[in-house]
Parts: sequence; C-alpha cells; structure tokens
Amino acid sequence: MRQDFILVNNYRIRILEDGIGNNKHIILLHGIGAAAERWAKVMPLLAKRYHVVAPDIIGFGYSDKPNVNYTISFFINFVESFITTLGLRRFSLIGSSFGGQLAAEFVIANKDKGYVDALVLVTPSGLSKEPTEAFTQYIMASLYPSIESAKKAFSLMYCGKQVDDVYTRDFVNRMLLPNAKYAFISTLLNIREHPDLKDRLSMIDVPTLIVWSEKDLLIPVEHAYVFHKSIKGSRLVILNGCGHTPYYEQPERFASIVDEFLNSVSNAKN
Repeated sequence: MRQDFILVNNYRIRILEDGIGNNKHIILLHGIGAAAERWAKVMPLLAKRYHVVAPDIIGFGYSDKPNVNYTISFFINFVESFITTLGLRRFSLIGSSFGGQLAAEFVIANKDKGYVDALVLVTPSGLSKEPTEAFTQYIMASLYPSIESAKKAFSLMYCGKQVDDVYTRDFVNRMLLPNAKYAFISTLLNIREHPDLKDRLSMIDVPTLIVWSEKDLLIPVEHAYVFHKSIKGSRLVILNGCGHTPYYEQPERFASIVDEFLNSVSNAKN
C-alpha cells in the first residue's frame, strides 16, 4: 500500500493505493471527519484481486480544505473529477457512513454514465436528520479534538471495544489542521439540508450490497431495512460483534463478504 498526492481540480488530494496492476478497480469513500486510513486494514485483503484506491475526500484527512460550501453536489462533482483524474471509466464503489450516502448519491446522479459496476453501502447515512447520542459525541470530538474526547466517541463507535491509539492521535491531529472544523461543519449542515435519500433510493439500478452492524450506535440498524427494501435486488448483510465500521473492526470478514459479492456480480455479467 502506498501513499500519494494528486491534483483534482487543482486541489491537492491524498490517496492510499494498493493492488496496482490489477485490472478491476475499487474506490473507497470514508465517512465525515475520517480519512483513508479508516480502510487500511481491509485494503491489502481486497488488493489481492483488485486495484484499490482510497482518497482523503476533499475537506478531510490531509487533502486540501478550501473555503467552499461543502454541498452534496460539490462532493459528487469531486468524485467524478477524482475518477476522471485516475483515468477510470468502470469501477466498484464502496462507501461508509457519509461516504455511503455520497456513493449512493453519486450513482443516482450519474446513472446514465455507467461508471459503477457494483455498489457497497456500509452503514450509510442519508435517512435521518437528527444525530444519535453516539454521533453527537463524535461531533463534539471533531469540534473540540482531544485524546479524551476522541476515545469517548470511538468507544461508542466500536461498541466499547479498545480504541486504536495511533488512529486516535491522528484523528486529533487532522481535526486541528486549518479549515478542518469548517469543512466538517459545512458538510454536516449541508447533509441536514439535503433532501432525504429514502424517496430516491429506488433510482439506484446497479447491483448493491448493504452491510450493517447489529449494534451500530451511530446509525441504527433499522435504517438497513429501509435501504434494502428501497433498492431493488439489493443484498443485505447484518454483522454481529462489531460497531459502525465493520471493515475496520472485522476486516477479514468484511473483505470476504465484499469479494463474494463482487464475484457474483462479475459472474452474472459473463
């Protein structure tokens, strides 16, 4: 796995990349306030068969954080410019939390362009405007970053499990970067103002896998059934023993589920 910086619309964007040389591509989109490292445990597993790219989405991580309005449309345009910069025309798209909402919105906005072969939504946001207690703690940790506040938020995110100290320190460092809090708040406010996804999920017409945790305290598992019912032909997997980020908490299991799904999509096309 390697780190690089590329220019997307003249903004400096950090990426993690693995599986270079494989001819099937996966784009990974992290959640609000997160960074590409969130995928670091699962990327080498997926890279055995796929070329995998995880950006620090503009406004987050170590990518540029311009003084712009971080609307959903802005992020959709960013993703399209990002894949154009990489020279990708077809790929599988995996998004977590806000990244899952963005992935769904990207597919809906670009359904006539045929970019996405398969879609994986991992505990996506987009159905509720009111934050849970766990997400409120995460917001507080982002706006008032400290090791203590971050550990408290991550403990809820991982359902009380031990938090990775390295990632915790990196989260605090990232949220102290210039414009990091502005980008976070602007994104959060625009998510709240954006039309609810529920009435548009039926527009998703690519093979879709939905992955949720039974004990997700940030976005309740009840939302999983709305996504599953609304997206025709979608598959739903509910995991036990993990929280909001199954790919981080159970990377081997998550990679196996995704690989099986992508294989089935590929075989159905042949």
